[in-house]
Amino acid sequence: MTVHATDLSLVPTDQLQPLDTIEGFQVRPGFFNTFGATIIPGGVNFTIQSHGATSCELLLFHRMAEEPFAALRFPENYKIGFVYSMIVFGLDIEEFEYAYRLDGPYDEQKGLRFDKTKILLDPYARAVTGQSRWGVTNCCEHGYRARVVRNNFDWGLEKQPQIPMEDLIIYETHVRGFTKDTSSGVCCPGTFLGLNDKIPYLKELGINAVELMPVFEFDEMRDVRVVDDHLLIDYWGYNSVCFFAPNTSYASSIEYNREGRELKELIKALHDNGIDVILDVVFNHTAEGNELGPSFCFKGFDNNIYYMLTPDGYYYNFSGCGNTLNCNHPVVQQLILDCLRYWVTDYRVDGFRFDLASILGRNEDGSPMNQPPLLRSLAFDPILGTVKLIAEAWDAGGLYQVGSFPSWRRWAEWNGKYRDDMRRFLKGDGGLAEAAAQRMLGSPDLYDPASRGLSASVNFITCHDGFTLNDLYSYNEKHNEANGWNNTDGSNDNNSWNCGVEGETDNPEVLALRLKMMRNACAVLMCSRGTPMFLAGDEFGDTRFGNNNPYCQDNEISWLDWSLLETNQELFGFFRYMIAFRKKHRVIRKDLDAGSFGFPNTSIHGLTPWTPDTSPESRTVCVMFAGFDAENQKEDVVYVAVNPYWRTLELILPELPEGIRWHIAVNTGDPAHTTFPEGQMPMADGSVLLGGRSVIVFVAE
Repeated sequence: MTVHATDLSLVPTDQLQPLDTIEGFQVRPGFFNTFGATIIPGGVNFTIQSHGATSCELLLFHRMAEEPFAALRFPENYKIGFVYSMIVFGLDIEEFEYAYRLDGPYDEQKGLRFDKTKILLDPYARAVTGQSRWGVTNCCEHGYRARVVRNNFDWGLEKQPQIPMEDLIIYETHVRGFTKDTSSGVCCPGTFLGLNDKIPYLKELGINAVELMPVFEFDEMRDVRVVDDHLLIDYWGYNSVCFFAPNTSYASSIEYNREGRELKELIKALHDNGIDVILDVVFNHTAEGNELGPSFCFKGFDNNIYYMLTPDGYYYNFSGCGNTLNCNHPVVQQLILDCLRYWVTDYRVDGFRFDLASILGRNEDGSPMNQPPLLRSLAFDPILGTVKLIAEAWDAGGLYQVGSFPSWRRWAEWNGKYRDDMRRFLKGDGGLAEAAAQRMLGSPDLYDPASRGLSASVNFITCHDGFTLNDLYSYNEKHNEANGWNNTDGSNDNNSWNCGVEGETDNPEVLALRLKMMRNACAVLMCSRGTPMFLAGDEFGDTRFGNNNPYCQDNEISWLDWSLLETNQELFGFFRYMIAFRKKHRVIRKDLDAGSFGFPNTSIHGLTPWTPDTSPESRTVCVMFAGFDAENQKEDVVYVAVNPYWRTLELILPELPEGIRWHIAVNTGDPAHTTFPEGQMPMADGSVLLGGRSVIVFVAE
């Protein structure tokens, strides 16, 4: 029976028969709707697309070989529209790697860069070869190659935590840096398995979501440099080589043809312990760079489709990394949607944080769009229906959308204004009382609860960009000399304070003040409405020695020093307490039913209740969260008083109904007891002394 390509989907795959022979291989037209390389009974289906190519060759390599052992040119009848598809029979996936060569017009001014000499990586590749050994140079000018992956991981009855956004406590970390230092004590430092070994620690800390910095395949050696005898590489990984492939150098062992297995085991283990997994994804640019960069994938498939180009064929650079992905072209939209669906279905990922997400809302000419089709598609896609979507709502081209990112009530945002306002407020800057109160209440001035809900704001004071929490109160200035750019890289607007001494010190008064400042930041973050996020290591005072941009530092500057966990047990205990406190008091996270005390859900106060002082001289803010917790059948009232001023002030507390008293849960100004367990909280009279540079958290009992 002769079966035409258009009828192929109707034929059982185990009955497919070869129709042609090319270069000694039996072949037939493939599945045109299935992009990438897919195992089928008896062979492998290869499908790619290119709108401008005039011909396409499939290249087959023996593992690690320089030259292909076969080059199979797609016949004309193996192409429908702009899609090439071929089934090659008799291939053993463990014995080959693959890539493509495409021919077509070359005209840089028109954005056409077809070159039949270039070896091109499949945009839908599930694994990239030659990348499994960290720190080993793979020359992308010779092309990256792909490997076919078996998708046979058994998820069993695995159930994702499905934690509501407002209940998350996000812990941002770098897979390698989290355990690479010998102080981590894990069996396989710097790997997915190493992170897996730390799950009991994460459980003890109390976080319920990890946000992993890029785990898509990237080439850490792409921009390798030597500065002062130190090797500097692309350590952070914000330069994607392939969107569908996991970074194989994060695996503790070689995973030929089962790439991603260790990452899946990590995700499953985290889920088993009630922890969500959020991936930091980079769809705003790729590692191909500008017109001077290599051509190993998208440039060779359809440069003028995949990238935003100026009228004369140069690359728009809204990413600050050389190129900008043309996210709202239908082809690129589909690629991104397919990619995210893949990570959700095959890896069971719970959410995505989109790097420089404002780029995803730019038109093909770079202009911002009112209703970006990509963002809308992601918001309403059924596979992504319960996935968290978090935008870094700005880009390197000057587009800043914090509070105005297109959301459809689905997108949350990294609240950069929370970071900036709270950093300034907590170190004692004046004129910020009103802004600080808004930030602590979920930034309703930015996110209208009626249209955005209560889960739009991801609150953070620290993240991978900028100072750690320890460094925020140890340095007035950045110290990025080790990066090799004469300290010109990284932000100059850190809103930090060194507490009187720049950098490391043995001065006990300075150290005590720094500890109090870190506690203040943690207390305020955990008592703010919105989703809190903090940087891994902040809970035990990790330092980067004043480097606020260690993107290239694969060494002790970036690796967590776990010995500090023992040194700073007090700080760790405070973080653990505040996380548990936030979990216990649902009233902080959401509006509850009206309580019998007659208090509104949220309110702002000053040193005198119900009279907030937002004058430029004011440096004190109090906020109250109140309601009836039906789940626990009790009134839940939390009162947070923040005094960044350096003097002790008298605080008058709101009156409570008869028989109810204020109790102190947290007092960072009390050097003997900063936290109090339930049942041991001291009672507070109608007025208390609010110490200088301190936070007191009260509960009504």
